[in-house]
Amino acid sequence: VNDRRILDGMFAVCGVPDSKFRTICSSVDKLDKMPWEEVRSEMVGEKGLSPEAADLIGEYVRLHGGLDLVERLLQDPKLSQNKQAKEGLGDLKLLFEYLTLFGIAGKISFDLSLARGLDYYTGVIFEAVLLQPENEHMEEPIGVGSVAGGGRYDGLVGMFDPKGRKVPCVGVSIGIERIFSILEQRVEASQEKIRTTETQVLVASAQKKLLEERLKLVSELWNAGIKAEVLYKKNPKLLNQLQYCEDTGIPLVAIVGEQELKDGVIKLRDVATREEVNIGRESLVEEIRMRTSRP
Repeated sequence: VNDRRILDGMFAVCGVPDSKFRTICSSVDKLDKMPWEEVRSEMVGEKGLSPEAADLIGEYVRLHGGLDLVERLLQDPKLSQNKQAKEGLGDLKLLFEYLTLFGIAGKISFDLSLARGLDYYTGVIFEAVLLQPENEHMEEPIGVGSVAGGGRYDGLVGMFDPKGRKVPCVGVSIGIERIFSILEQRVEASQEKIRTTETQVLVASAQKKLLEERLKLVSELWNAGIKAEVLYKKNPKLLNQLQYCEDTGIPLVAIVGEQELKDGVIKLRDVATREEVNIGRESLVEEIRMRTSRP
């Protein structure tokens, strides 16, 4: 997390001309991908910033911390004299007080290199970064990239209002593709099977000509609030029905058979263990609920 006003205040006290604020801001935003030396050389060599101003910026943008850093910068002889920076730091202090109340201040890093290049941000800016968990080979978690970002923009909506009213807004965009690619990598690494359905039970049959009985039972289960499915084939093979459950992660199969119908029972099969038990039809709903509510 950072604040656009802190960035602008920092550029001002470091001697960046107003006309170069945005271009220098876009250089600072590259610090998560490039070392400071390269960013400094871009500022000075390509963007014409004085080396002295670049070095002063370097002292700030490499700082990150929490409430302690906010407090320290509020006492900073240069930043504390800048109105914008002081307002931004005051708001961040309040934010960290709220984060502490929620018990999540440890998950938030105040990072002066976070710039988010869009011009319309007017206050707090933030980015969510996914970390690989720590293990015995790593001293600290490794960032695997930004998965969301956003900030506050008080002037944007008002631009489209005929009366020009100021509408305070905070927005966030989520990197769905990156989140999915990370999830896929984790699944591959763990070799776990992902459940792609919430179905609790598949209603199956072992013999032909039992479509009506399957439909009757699936309807009973739906009416009882059970998430049930039936294969939409007239006479599917039992093996194919069981394979479907294996592939999709459905945990239970309720098997309708001619003998079961005569006896007033349903054969309930646990897909993982392959154990089968005969359950009275009147007890089936309760049995499915019990088995699918286990952790």
